[in-house]
Amino acid sequence: MEVILIAVLVALVAVVVGSAIGFQLHNILSAKSQRAVEEASAQQMRRANARSKEILLEAKEQALQVRSEAEKSLNEQRLENQRQQSRLEAREETLQSRADSLTERESEIQKQRTSLEEDRNELDDLKDQAVEKLESISGLSSSDARQQLLDQAQEDIQYELARRYRNAELEAQDEADDKARYILAASMQRLASSVVSEATVTAISLPNDEMKGRLIGREGRNIRAIEAATGVDLIIDDVPESITVSCFDPIRREVARLALERLIQDGRIHPARIEDSVEKARTEVDETVRKAGQKAMFDANVKGLHPELVKLIGRLKYRYSYGENVLQHSVEVGLVAGLLAAQVGANPQVAKTAGFLHDIGKALTHEVDGAHAEIGADVAKRYGQRDHVVTAIREHHDREMTTVESFLVAAADAISAARPGARHDTVENYIQRLEALEEVARGFEGVERVYAIQAGREVRVLVDPENVDDVTAASLARDIVEKIEETLAYPGQIKVVVIRESRSIEVAT
Repeated sequence: MEVILIAVLVALVAVVVGSAIGFQLHNILSAKSQRAVEEASAQQMRRANARSKEILLEAKEQALQVRSEAEKSLNEQRLENQRQQSRLEAREETLQSRADSLTERESEIQKQRTSLEEDRNELDDLKDQAVEKLESISGLSSSDARQQLLDQAQEDIQYELARRYRNAELEAQDEADDKARYILAASMQRLASSVVSEATVTAISLPNDEMKGRLIGREGRNIRAIEAATGVDLIIDDVPESITVSCFDPIRREVARLALERLIQDGRIHPARIEDSVEKARTEVDETVRKAGQKAMFDANVKGLHPELVKLIGRLKYRYSYGENVLQHSVEVGLVAGLLAAQVGANPQVAKTAGFLHDIGKALTHEVDGAHAEIGADVAKRYGQRDHVVTAIREHHDREMTTVESFLVAAADAISAARPGARHDTVENYIQRLEALEEVARGFEGVERVYAIQAGREVRVLVDPENVDDVTAASLARDIVEKIEETLAYPGQIKVVVIRESRSIEVAT
Protein backbone atom coordinates (compact mmCIF):
# COMPACT_ATOMS: atom_id res chain seq x y z
CA MET A 1 0.00 0.00 0.00
CA GLU A 2 2.82 2.36 0.79
CA VAL A 3 4.26 1.82 -2.70
CA ILE A 4 0.85 2.63 -4.30
CA LEU A 5 0.53 5.78 -2.28
CA ILE A 6 4.02 6.81 -3.34
CA ALA A 7 3.09 6.25 -7.01
CA VAL A 8 -0.09 8.34 -6.67
CA LEU A 9 1.82 11.11 -5.00
CA VAL A 10 4.41 11.05 -7.75
CA ALA A 11 1.66 11.28 -10.36
CA LEU A 12 0.06 14.21 -8.59
CA VAL A 13 3.37 15.94 -8.37
CA ALA A 14 3.87 15.41 -12.07
CA VAL A 15 0.45 16.90 -12.80
CA VAL A 16 1.14 19.87 -10.62
CA VAL A 17 4.51 20.40 -12.23
CA GLY A 18 2.96 20.16 -15.71
CA SER A 19 0.27 22.65 -14.76
CA ALA A 20 2.79 25.10 -13.49
CA ILE A 21 4.85 24.78 -16.60
CA GLY A 22 1.77 25.27 -18.79
CA PHE A 23 0.71 28.28 -16.76
CA GLN A 24 4.05 29.90 -17.22
CA LEU A 25 4.14 29.15 -20.89
CA HIS A 26 0.68 30.59 -21.17
CA ASN A 27 1.73 33.84 -19.52
CA ILE A 28 4.88 34.14 -21.55
CA LEU A 29 3.49 33.38 -24.93
CA SER A 30 1.71 36.13 -26.60
CA ALA A 31 -1.79 35.88 -27.69
CA LYS A 32 -0.50 35.01 -31.08
CA SER A 33 1.16 31.77 -29.97
CA GLN A 34 -1.45 30.85 -27.33
CA ARG A 35 -2.77 28.05 -29.45
CA ALA A 36 0.63 26.56 -29.99
CA VAL A 37 1.26 26.77 -26.30
CA GLU A 38 -2.01 25.11 -25.54
CA GLU A 39 -1.12 22.33 -27.91
CA ALA A 40 2.29 21.97 -26.34
CA SER A 41 0.68 21.96 -22.91
CA ALA A 42 -1.75 19.35 -23.95
CA GLN A 43 1.04 17.30 -25.36
CA GLN A 44 2.98 17.77 -22.12
CA MET A 45 -0.04 16.71 -20.13
CA ARG A 46 -0.37 13.60 -22.23
CA ARG A 47 3.25 12.78 -21.63
CA ALA A 48 2.85 13.40 -17.91
CA ASN A 49 -0.20 11.18 -17.76
CA ALA A 50 1.60 8.46 -19.66
CA ARG A 51 4.57 8.75 -17.31
CA SER A 52 2.28 8.67 -14.30
CA LYS A 53 0.71 5.46 -15.56
CA GLU A 54 4.14 3.94 -16.07
CA ILE A 55 5.19 4.95 -12.54
CA LEU A 56 1.93 3.57 -11.16
CA LEU A 57 2.49 0.26 -12.92
CA GLU A 58 6.05 0.05 -11.65
CA ALA A 59 4.87 0.81 -8.12
CA LYS A 60 2.21 -1.92 -8.36
CA GLU A 61 4.82 -4.42 -9.58
CA GLN A 62 7.21 -3.50 -6.71
CA ALA A 63 4.37 -3.73 -4.20
CA LEU A 64 3.47 -7.20 -5.49
CA GLN A 65 7.10 -8.29 -5.31
CA VAL A 66 7.49 -6.98 -1.72
CA ARG A 67 4.27 -8.67 -0.70
CA SER A 68 5.42 -11.95 -2.24
CA GLU A 69 8.74 -11.78 -0.42
CA ALA A 70 7.01 -10.91 2.88
CA GLU A 71 4.63 -13.84 2.52
CA LYS A 72 7.56 -16.15 1.73
CA SER A 73 9.53 -14.96 4.82
CA LEU A 74 6.42 -15.31 6.98
CA ASN A 75 5.92 -18.87 5.78
CA GLU A 76 9.56 -19.73 6.53
CA GLN A 77 9.22 -18.21 10.03
CA ARG A 78 6.10 -20.25 10.64
CA LEU A 79 7.88 -23.45 9.57
CA GLU A 80 10.84 -22.63 11.88
CA ASN A 81 8.48 -21.97 14.80
CA GLN A 82 6.76 -25.29 14.17
CA ARG A 83 10.10 -27.10 14.18
CA GLN A 84 11.20 -25.36 17.45
CA GLN A 85 7.87 -26.20 19.03
CA SER A 86 8.35 -29.84 18.04
CA ARG A 87 11.81 -29.87 19.59
CA LEU A 88 10.55 -28.24 22.78
CA GLU A 89 7.75 -30.78 23.04
CA ALA A 90 10.27 -33.62 22.60
CA ARG A 91 12.59 -32.11 25.24
CA GLU A 92 9.67 -31.63 27.61
CA GLU A 93 8.78 -35.29 27.23
CA THR A 94 12.42 -36.25 27.95
CA LEU A 95 12.56 -34.06 31.05
CA GLN A 96 9.27 -35.44 32.28
CA SER A 97 10.63 -38.95 31.84
CA ARG A 98 13.78 -38.05 33.80
CA ALA A 99 11.72 -36.41 36.54
CA ASP A 100 9.65 -39.56 36.86
CA SER A 101 12.87 -41.62 37.05
CA LEU A 102 14.33 -39.32 39.72
CA THR A 103 11.14 -39.52 41.73
CA GLU A 104 11.30 -43.31 41.66
CA ARG A 105 15.00 -43.26 42.64
CA GLU A 106 14.35 -40.80 45.48
CA SER A 107 11.64 -43.10 46.73
CA GLU A 108 14.06 -46.04 46.66
CA ILE A 109 16.75 -44.01 48.47
CA GLN A 110 14.23 -43.00 51.11
CA LYS A 111 13.34 -46.64 51.60
CA GLN A 112 17.06 -47.56 51.90
CA ARG A 113 17.64 -44.69 54.37
CA THR A 114 14.75 -45.88 56.48
CA SER A 115 16.18 -49.39 56.40
CA LEU A 116 19.65 -48.10 57.38
CA GLU A 117 18.19 -46.11 60.26
CA GLU A 118 16.45 -49.21 61.49
CA ASP A 119 19.71 -51.19 61.18
CA ARG A 120 21.62 -48.45 62.99
CA ASN A 121 19.14 -48.38 65.82
CA GLU A 122 19.37 -52.11 66.04
CA LEU A 123 23.18 -51.92 66.12
CA ASP A 124 23.06 -49.23 68.81
CA ASP A 125 20.81 -51.43 70.88
CA LEU A 126 23.16 -54.38 70.40
CA LYS A 127 26.15 -52.16 71.25
CA ASP A 128 24.47 -50.93 74.41
CA GLN A 129 23.66 -54.47 75.38
CA ALA A 130 27.26 -55.54 74.69
CA VAL A 131 28.64 -52.60 76.72
CA GLU A 132 26.31 -53.42 79.61
CA LYS A 133 27.34 -57.04 79.46
CA LEU A 134 31.06 -56.13 79.32
CA GLU A 135 30.68 -53.69 82.21
CA SER A 136 28.89 -56.34 84.27
CA ILE A 137 31.62 -58.89 83.46
CA SER A 138 34.64 -56.57 83.98
CA GLY A 139 33.19 -54.50 86.79
CA LEU A 140 34.31 -51.26 85.02
CA SER A 141 32.33 -48.48 83.43
CA SER A 142 32.93 -47.60 79.78
CA SER A 143 34.74 -44.36 80.70
CA ASP A 144 37.00 -46.23 83.15
CA ALA A 145 37.74 -48.92 80.59
CA ARG A 146 38.50 -46.27 77.94
CA GLN A 147 40.86 -44.45 80.29
CA GLN A 148 42.53 -47.73 81.17
CA LEU A 149 43.06 -48.53 77.50
CA LEU A 150 44.47 -45.03 76.85
CA ASP A 151 46.86 -45.34 79.80
CA GLN A 152 47.99 -48.74 78.61
CA ALA A 153 48.46 -47.44 75.06
CA GLN A 154 50.44 -44.46 76.35
CA GLU A 155 52.70 -46.71 78.40
CA ASP A 156 53.21 -49.00 75.40
CA ILE A 157 54.03 -46.04 73.15
CA GLN A 158 56.47 -44.54 75.67
CA TYR A 159 58.13 -47.92 76.11
CA GLU A 160 58.39 -48.44 72.36
CA LEU A 161 59.80 -44.93 71.82
CA ALA A 162 62.32 -45.37 74.61
CA ARG A 163 63.32 -48.77 73.22
CA ARG A 164 63.75 -47.45 69.70
CA TYR A 165 65.64 -44.40 70.95
CA ARG A 166 67.97 -46.65 72.96
CA ASN A 167 68.55 -48.97 69.99
CA ALA A 168 69.22 -46.02 67.66
CA GLU A 169 71.51 -44.43 70.24
CA LEU A 170 73.47 -47.66 70.67
CA GLU A 171 73.79 -48.13 66.91
CA ALA A 172 74.92 -44.53 66.39
CA GLN A 173 77.30 -44.78 69.31
CA ASP A 174 78.82 -48.01 67.96
CA GLU A 175 79.44 -46.33 64.61
CA ALA A 176 80.63 -43.00 65.96
CA ASP A 177 82.76 -44.08 68.93
CA ASP A 178 85.64 -45.46 66.89
CA LYS A 179 85.80 -42.48 64.55
CA ALA A 180 85.42 -39.93 67.35
CA ARG A 181 88.05 -41.72 69.43
CA TYR A 182 90.46 -41.68 66.51
CA ILE A 183 89.87 -37.98 65.75
CA LEU A 184 90.28 -36.89 69.37
CA ALA A 185 93.29 -39.07 69.97
CA ALA A 186 94.96 -37.93 66.77
CA SER A 187 94.38 -34.30 67.71
CA MET A 188 95.32 -34.51 71.38
CA GLN A 189 98.45 -36.58 70.92
CA ARG A 190 99.92 -33.82 68.75
CA LEU A 191 99.56 -31.32 71.56
CA ALA A 192 101.23 -31.83 74.94
CA SER A 193 101.38 -28.77 77.16
CA SER A 194 102.23 -28.32 80.80
CA VAL A 195 99.49 -29.22 83.23
CA VAL A 196 98.76 -25.99 85.11
CA SER A 197 100.54 -22.67 85.28
CA GLU A 198 101.39 -21.03 88.58
CA ALA A 199 98.70 -18.91 90.15
CA THR A 200 99.09 -15.16 90.14
CA VAL A 201 101.43 -14.01 92.93
CA THR A 202 99.66 -11.60 95.25
CA ALA A 203 102.04 -11.80 98.20
CA ILE A 204 105.18 -9.64 98.13
CA SER A 205 108.17 -10.49 100.34
CA LEU A 206 109.84 -7.76 102.40
CA PRO A 207 113.46 -7.64 103.55
CA ASN A 208 112.29 -6.80 107.09
CA ASP A 209 109.20 -5.67 108.97
CA GLU A 210 110.52 -2.09 109.11
CA MET A 211 109.68 -1.81 105.44
CA LYS A 212 105.95 -2.07 106.33
CA GLY A 213 106.12 1.22 108.19
CA ARG A 214 107.93 2.90 105.31
CA LEU A 215 105.27 1.63 102.87
CA ILE A 216 102.56 3.03 105.10
CA GLY A 217 104.37 6.37 105.45
CA ARG A 218 103.70 9.28 107.75
CA GLU A 219 99.98 9.34 108.54
CA GLY A 220 99.46 6.72 105.79
CA ARG A 221 100.35 9.01 102.87
CA ASN A 222 102.50 6.41 101.08
CA ILE A 223 99.93 3.61 101.17
CA ARG A 224 97.23 6.02 100.01
CA ALA A 225 99.44 7.16 97.12
CA ILE A 226 100.13 3.52 96.15
CA GLU A 227 96.46 2.58 96.20
CA ALA A 228 95.42 5.72 94.29
CA ALA A 229 98.08 5.26 91.60
CA THR A 230 97.53 1.52 91.06
CA GLY A 231 93.86 1.01 91.91
CA VAL A 232 94.62 -1.94 94.22
CA ASP A 233 94.13 -2.62 97.92
CA LEU A 234 97.40 -2.97 99.82
CA ILE A 235 96.97 -5.24 102.83
CA ILE A 236 99.62 -4.86 105.51
CA ASP A 237 98.90 -7.21 108.42
CA ASP A 238 100.78 -9.19 111.06
CA VAL A 239 102.25 -11.70 108.63
CA PRO A 240 106.02 -11.31 109.05
CA GLU A 241 108.03 -9.88 106.16
CA SER A 242 105.12 -10.04 103.72
CA ILE A 243 102.35 -7.84 102.35
CA THR A 244 99.37 -8.71 100.13
CA VAL A 245 98.10 -6.97 97.00
CA SER A 246 94.35 -7.41 96.42
CA CYS A 247 92.51 -6.38 93.21
CA PHE A 248 89.96 -7.95 90.86
CA ASP A 249 91.90 -6.73 87.81
CA PRO A 250 95.02 -8.88 87.24
CA ILE A 251 96.71 -6.16 85.18
CA ARG A 252 96.43 -3.65 88.00
CA ARG A 253 97.66 -6.27 90.42
CA GLU A 254 100.71 -6.96 88.27
CA VAL A 255 101.47 -3.25 87.88
CA ALA A 256 101.26 -2.84 91.66
CA ARG A 257 103.50 -5.85 92.23
CA LEU A 258 106.23 -4.58 89.93
CA ALA A 259 106.04 -1.04 91.33
CA LEU A 260 106.24 -2.26 94.94
CA GLU A 261 109.16 -4.56 94.24
CA ARG A 262 110.99 -1.69 92.58
CA LEU A 263 110.25 0.66 95.50
CA ILE A 264 111.29 -1.93 98.09
CA GLN A 265 114.53 -2.57 96.22
CA ASP A 266 115.28 1.14 95.85
CA GLY A 267 114.32 2.02 99.42
CA ARG A 268 113.21 5.58 98.59
CA ILE A 269 109.45 5.62 99.18
CA HIS A 270 107.49 8.86 98.90
CA PRO A 271 104.47 9.93 96.76
CA ALA A 272 106.50 11.37 93.85
CA ARG A 273 108.69 8.29 93.71
CA ILE A 274 105.62 6.05 93.92
CA GLU A 275 103.97 7.72 90.90
CA ASP A 276 107.18 7.40 88.89
CA SER A 277 107.57 3.70 89.77
CA VAL A 278 103.93 2.96 88.95
CA GLU A 279 104.22 4.66 85.55
CA LYS A 280 107.36 2.66 84.71
CA ALA A 281 105.70 -0.56 85.90
CA ARG A 282 102.63 0.16 83.74
CA THR A 283 104.84 0.72 80.68
CA GLU A 284 106.69 -2.51 81.42
CA VAL A 285 103.45 -4.46 81.82
CA ASP A 286 102.10 -3.07 78.52
CA GLU A 287 105.24 -4.19 76.75
CA THR A 288 105.05 -7.59 78.42
CA VAL A 289 101.41 -7.91 77.38
CA ARG A 290 102.22 -7.03 73.77
CA LYS A 291 105.07 -9.53 73.60
CA ALA A 292 102.96 -12.22 75.29
CA GLY A 293 100.21 -11.67 72.73
CA GLN A 294 102.66 -11.90 69.83
CA LYS A 295 104.26 -15.04 71.23
CA ALA A 296 100.87 -16.66 71.79
CA MET A 297 99.84 -15.75 68.24
CA PHE A 298 102.99 -17.36 66.86
CA ASP A 299 102.55 -20.43 69.09
CA ALA A 300 98.96 -20.88 67.92
CA ASN A 301 99.96 -20.21 64.28
CA VAL A 302 97.27 -17.57 63.84
CA LYS A 303 97.88 -14.79 61.32
CA GLY A 304 96.43 -11.45 60.36
CA LEU A 305 95.23 -10.25 63.77
CA HIS A 306 94.72 -6.57 64.46
CA PRO A 307 97.36 -5.13 66.85
CA GLU A 308 94.65 -4.31 69.39
CA LEU A 309 93.51 -7.94 69.38
CA VAL A 310 97.09 -9.03 69.96
CA LYS A 311 97.35 -6.65 72.89
CA LEU A 312 94.05 -7.83 74.37
CA ILE A 313 94.95 -11.51 74.04
CA GLY A 314 98.26 -10.75 75.75
CA ARG A 315 96.39 -9.42 78.80
CA LEU A 316 95.17 -12.97 79.42
CA LYS A 317 98.72 -13.81 80.53
CA TYR A 318 97.68 -12.50 83.95
CA ARG A 319 94.19 -14.05 83.93
CA TYR A 320 93.43 -17.45 85.51
CA SER A 321 90.28 -19.60 85.47
CA TYR A 322 90.04 -22.47 87.96
CA GLY A 323 93.79 -22.16 88.33
CA GLU A 324 94.39 -22.51 84.57
CA ASN A 325 96.18 -19.72 82.75
CA VAL A 326 93.70 -18.34 80.21
CA LEU A 327 96.35 -17.32 77.63
CA GLN A 328 97.87 -20.78 77.60
CA HIS A 329 94.36 -22.25 77.47
CA SER A 330 93.53 -20.03 74.44
CA VAL A 331 96.62 -21.21 72.57
CA GLU A 332 95.75 -24.82 73.34
CA VAL A 333 92.13 -24.42 72.23
CA GLY A 334 93.21 -22.76 68.98
CA LEU A 335 95.59 -25.61 68.16
CA VAL A 336 93.10 -28.36 69.07
CA ALA A 337 90.28 -26.66 67.13
CA GLY A 338 92.50 -26.41 64.04
CA LEU A 339 93.47 -30.08 64.31
CA LEU A 340 89.84 -31.16 64.73
CA ALA A 341 88.79 -29.02 61.74
CA ALA A 342 91.44 -30.66 59.58
CA GLN A 343 90.22 -34.11 60.67
CA VAL A 344 86.53 -33.49 59.91
CA GLY A 345 87.00 -31.44 56.72
CA ALA A 346 86.07 -28.01 58.10
CA ASN A 347 88.04 -24.76 57.68
CA PRO A 348 91.14 -25.15 59.90
CA GLN A 349 92.12 -21.46 59.81
CA VAL A 350 88.66 -20.27 60.88
CA ALA A 351 88.47 -22.87 63.65
CA LYS A 352 92.00 -22.09 64.82
CA THR A 353 91.43 -18.31 64.89
CA ALA A 354 88.07 -18.67 66.66
CA GLY A 355 89.55 -21.09 69.20
CA PHE A 356 92.48 -18.76 69.87
CA LEU A 357 90.16 -15.77 70.39
CA HIS A 358 87.26 -17.57 72.09
CA ASP A 359 88.12 -16.22 75.59
CA ILE A 360 89.35 -12.77 74.55
CA GLY A 361 86.30 -11.27 76.19
CA LYS A 362 87.76 -12.24 79.58
CA ALA A 363 90.39 -9.55 79.07
CA LEU A 364 87.59 -6.95 79.28
CA THR A 365 85.12 -8.50 81.73
CA HIS A 366 86.38 -6.12 84.46
CA GLU A 367 85.68 -3.13 82.22
CA VAL A 368 82.60 -4.12 80.16
CA ASP A 369 79.35 -5.63 81.42
CA GLY A 370 78.13 -8.85 79.87
CA ALA A 371 79.13 -12.46 79.19
CA HIS A 372 82.70 -12.94 77.98
CA ALA A 373 81.49 -14.75 74.83
CA GLU A 374 79.34 -11.78 73.76
CA ILE A 375 82.09 -9.30 74.64
CA GLY A 376 84.69 -11.32 72.73
CA ALA A 377 82.46 -11.62 69.64
CA ASP A 378 81.81 -7.87 69.59
CA VAL A 379 85.53 -7.09 69.95
CA ALA A 380 86.50 -9.55 67.19
CA LYS A 381 83.89 -8.07 64.84
CA ARG A 382 85.05 -4.53 65.64
CA TYR A 383 88.61 -5.39 64.62
CA GLY A 384 87.74 -7.01 61.29
CA GLN A 385 87.37 -10.73 61.97
CA ARG A 386 85.22 -12.76 59.59
CA ASP A 387 81.61 -13.61 60.38
CA HIS A 388 82.34 -17.34 60.91
CA VAL A 389 85.01 -16.49 63.49
CA VAL A 390 82.70 -14.03 65.28
CA THR A 391 79.85 -16.57 65.31
CA ALA A 392 82.06 -19.34 66.73
CA ILE A 393 83.29 -17.03 69.52
CA ARG A 394 79.74 -15.98 70.36
CA GLU A 395 78.30 -19.53 70.36
CA HIS A 396 81.05 -21.57 72.01
CA HIS A 397 79.07 -21.78 75.29
CA ASP A 398 75.57 -21.99 73.73
CA ARG A 399 73.40 -25.09 73.66
CA GLU A 400 72.32 -24.33 70.09
CA MET A 401 75.09 -23.75 67.53
CA THR A 402 74.75 -22.77 63.88
CA THR A 403 78.18 -23.52 62.36
CA VAL A 404 80.64 -26.40 62.34
CA GLU A 405 83.38 -24.13 63.68
CA SER A 406 81.25 -23.32 66.74
CA PHE A 407 81.01 -27.03 67.58
CA LEU A 408 84.73 -27.50 67.05
CA VAL A 409 85.66 -24.55 69.29
CA ALA A 410 83.30 -25.81 72.01
CA ALA A 411 84.80 -29.31 71.73
CA ALA A 412 88.36 -27.98 71.85
CA ASP A 413 87.46 -25.82 74.86
CA ALA A 414 86.09 -28.90 76.66
CA ILE A 415 89.15 -30.99 75.72
CA SER A 416 91.55 -28.36 77.06
CA ALA A 417 89.58 -27.92 80.28
CA ALA A 418 89.07 -31.66 80.82
CA ARG A 419 92.73 -32.66 80.85
CA PRO A 420 93.73 -34.14 84.23
CA GLY A 421 95.03 -31.32 86.39
CA ALA A 422 94.09 -28.58 83.96
CA ARG A 423 91.80 -26.98 86.49
CA HIS A 424 91.58 -27.08 90.23
CA ASP A 425 89.10 -25.74 92.72
CA THR A 426 88.91 -24.95 96.40
CA VAL A 427 87.97 -27.76 98.77
CA GLU A 428 84.76 -26.01 99.75
CA ASN A 429 83.60 -25.50 96.16
CA TYR A 430 84.65 -29.03 95.32
CA ILE A 431 82.50 -30.53 98.09
CA GLN A 432 79.54 -28.30 97.23
CA ARG A 433 79.73 -29.33 93.58
CA LEU A 434 79.76 -33.04 94.46
CA GLU A 435 76.80 -32.62 96.81
CA ALA A 436 74.86 -30.69 94.15
CA LEU A 437 75.50 -33.43 91.59
CA GLU A 438 74.29 -36.14 93.93
CA GLU A 439 71.26 -34.08 94.93
CA VAL A 440 70.19 -33.59 91.29
CA ALA A 441 70.36 -37.33 90.58
CA ARG A 442 68.47 -38.26 93.76
CA GLY A 443 65.49 -36.19 92.66
CA PHE A 444 64.37 -38.81 90.09
CA GLU A 445 61.94 -41.63 90.81
CA GLY A 446 63.43 -45.10 91.16
CA VAL A 447 66.91 -43.88 92.24
CA GLU A 448 68.25 -45.66 95.33
CA ARG A 449 71.82 -44.39 95.75
CA VAL A 450 74.04 -41.82 94.00
CA TYR A 451 77.83 -41.52 94.07
CA ALA A 452 79.85 -38.67 92.53
CA ILE A 453 83.36 -39.96 91.69
CA GLN A 454 86.45 -38.85 89.77
CA ALA A 455 86.37 -35.32 91.21
CA GLY A 456 82.77 -34.85 90.09
CA ARG A 457 83.39 -35.81 86.48
CA GLU A 458 81.32 -39.00 86.78
CA VAL A 459 78.06 -39.74 88.60
CA ARG A 460 77.01 -43.34 89.24
CA VAL A 461 73.31 -43.85 89.88
CA LEU A 462 71.99 -47.13 91.36
CA VAL A 463 68.30 -47.70 90.62
CA ASP A 464 65.62 -50.07 91.90
CA PRO A 465 65.45 -52.98 89.40
CA GLU A 466 61.80 -53.60 90.24
CA ASN A 467 60.68 -50.12 89.16
CA VAL A 468 63.25 -49.31 86.44
CA ASP A 469 63.84 -51.59 83.45
CA ASP A 470 66.69 -51.44 80.94
CA VAL A 471 64.88 -49.12 78.52
CA THR A 472 63.77 -46.76 81.29
CA ALA A 473 67.34 -46.72 82.62
CA ALA A 474 68.56 -45.22 79.33
CA SER A 475 65.85 -42.53 79.49
CA LEU A 476 66.71 -41.85 83.14
CA ALA A 477 70.39 -41.26 82.29
CA ARG A 478 69.40 -38.78 79.57
CA ASP A 479 66.99 -36.97 81.92
CA ILE A 480 69.67 -36.65 84.62
CA VAL A 481 72.13 -35.21 82.10
CA GLU A 482 69.59 -32.62 80.94
CA LYS A 483 68.83 -31.67 84.56
CA ILE A 484 72.54 -31.24 85.35
CA GLU A 485 73.04 -29.05 82.27
CA GLU A 486 70.06 -26.86 83.24
CA THR A 487 70.79 -26.38 86.94
CA LEU A 488 74.56 -26.64 87.54
CA ALA A 489 77.65 -24.74 86.40
CA TYR A 490 80.75 -26.93 86.12
CA PRO A 491 84.04 -27.10 84.21
CA GLY A 492 84.60 -29.82 81.63
CA GLN A 493 82.18 -32.72 81.22
CA ILE A 494 80.21 -34.97 83.55
CA LYS A 495 79.41 -38.60 82.69
CA VAL A 496 76.24 -40.15 84.13
CA VAL A 497 76.19 -43.95 84.58
CA VAL A 498 72.88 -45.60 85.55
CA ILE A 499 73.37 -49.06 87.08
CA ARG A 500 70.47 -51.53 87.28
CA GLU A 501 71.31 -54.73 89.08
CA SER A 502 69.10 -57.56 90.31
CA ARG A 503 70.28 -60.38 92.60
CA SER A 504 68.69 -63.66 93.65
CA ILE A 505 70.07 -64.96 96.97
CA GLU A 506 69.32 -68.31 98.59
CA VAL A 507 70.95 -69.86 101.67
CA ALA A 508 71.66 -73.55 101.89
CA THR A 509 71.35 -75.02 105.38
